[in-house]
Order: sequence, then C-alpha cells, then structure tokens
Amino acid sequence: MEKQKNRSRKRLILAWLLAVVITLAAAYYQRITGPTYPKKVSSEINGNTYRFSFIRSGSSMSDCEISVPVHEKDIEGFMIYRKYPSNDSWDTLTFSRADGGMTAFLPKQPAAGKLEYYLVFRSGVETIALIPYEPVVIRFKGDVPAVFLLPHVIFMFFAMMFSNVAGILAAFKINKARLYSFITLLLIVLGGMIMGPVVQKFAFGEFWTGVPFGWDLTDNKTLIAFLAWIIAVVANRKTYRPGYVIAAALVTLIIFSIPHSLFGSELNPVTGVVTQG
Repeated sequence: MEKQKNRSRKRLILAWLLAVVITLAAAYYQRITGPTYPKKVSSEINGNTYRFSFIRSGSSMSDCEISVPVHEKDIEGFMIYRKYPSNDSWDTLTFSRADGGMTAFLPKQPAAGKLEYYLVFRSGVETIALIPYEPVVIRFKGDVPAVFLLPHVIFMFFAMMFSNVAGILAAFKINKARLYSFITLLLIVLGGMIMGPVVQKFAFGEFWTGVPFGWDLTDNKTLIAFLAWIIAVVANRKTYRPGYVIAAALVTLIIFSIPHSLFGSELNPVTGVVTQG
C-alpha cells in the first residue's frame, strides 16, 4: 500500500514537472510567433550593423513612438506608412534626433485599425537602406485596465497548466485527473468566457467576436477548449474515462499553441467596419 502511494506521488510530481515545461514552451512559442510580437531585423548601414525592433501593436489612445538606433549625423531617416489594408498613397514622416538614435511617431488609429510601415535611410540624395524589405503591419487597440487584463492572463495560463497536468495524469491512469479536469474547466470559464470578453470589449469594442457572431480566432480557440473540457468533465462525472481527458488536453495544447491574435479583429479602412478572421 505504501509503495503504491509513493508511486502515485512520484507520478504526480512528474506530471507537474512535465506540465510546467510544456506550458512554458507553448506559451513562449505562442508569444514570439504572434502577429503582434515585435519584428526584429538586423541590417548594415554605412558599414555598421544595427538591430531594429519594429512594434506591431499600439494603443489607440496615443501616437505610437518608433525609435531606431541610427546615430550618424549625416544620415536622415524617414518612416513611410499608410492604412492597411488599402491602396492609399504612402505618407512620409521624418525622424527627429533623440538620445542615441532617431524617433518618429505613427499616428494613432481607432481600435482594430492597422497601418503598414517601413523605413528609408538616406545620405544626401542617395538612399542607403530600406528596412525591412516588406512593410511591418501594426494593429492598434484600446487600453485594457490591468485589473481585468492580469486576471485574464493568469487564469488562462493556469488553465493551460492544469490542462496539461490533467492530460498527463490521465495518461498515467491516475484518478486525480478528474479533479484537475474540473479545475481546468473552471479556469477557462473564469479566464476565457468571463474575463476574455471583458478584455475584448476594452481592446476592440466588442464582447465576443467568435462563433456565431464572427470568426475571431482567439475567441473561437477559447470556445473550442471550453467545449472540449465540458465534454471531458461530463464524461467523467460517474465513470472514470481518461481518454476524454487526454483528448481535451491535446485539443487545448494544440489550439493554445496557435499564435495569439492571429486572424484577429481588423478595421476596414474604407467601410469603417471591424471584421474578424
């Protein structure tokens, strides 16, 4: 009996260790591959190598500061931009000198509005660099109060964590997977189905833009995970069925590894209508 308890305890510890590694890896991958993560580019200008970080997410409450580390006095910098998606003519901003480089400000856009931009550097009349080769797209959103954003992020992170623990325990055929399944569902309800729409409302003006009202991928990912864990919890209410828990955990891991904000809300600059997907 004591050996069995020790074996179960070791499996529980192993499950948590594996879940932590999987959750952190998935969260990191989701973050760096998302369309709002800064685009990093290295480029050579006049024999010097510079590393640029292009912002791809801005606040609709203020102009977006773009700073670059080019400091040579004889080099001028220009930011070329226009609304996205559109066939508008390009506008030009001239960078001003700042400590250690240059600074310019992209004009703020309504929530879900986007701009595409790139940089041009010149020395005299000669263009010496165009960075990056393809324009960067930046999306603007409303500011979300930390009192709503932090609980959303925390609940969803731990929802993924407990989902992974539940799936691993179910694979080990440990009955505690049923408890962790319920905890996972509760966290998804709190973080995704309650706090998620509140965050969405502050950021883009709508509580829910997934099915049946739209095709926002983030909302639909949350909905799929929610339904998967409802099925897993109901299926295990009277009889232990680890297969449902494993399936729900795999579904959650896959959909939450999809880059965050992919196919998210986008303002049509012609019609002024926010579309999703």
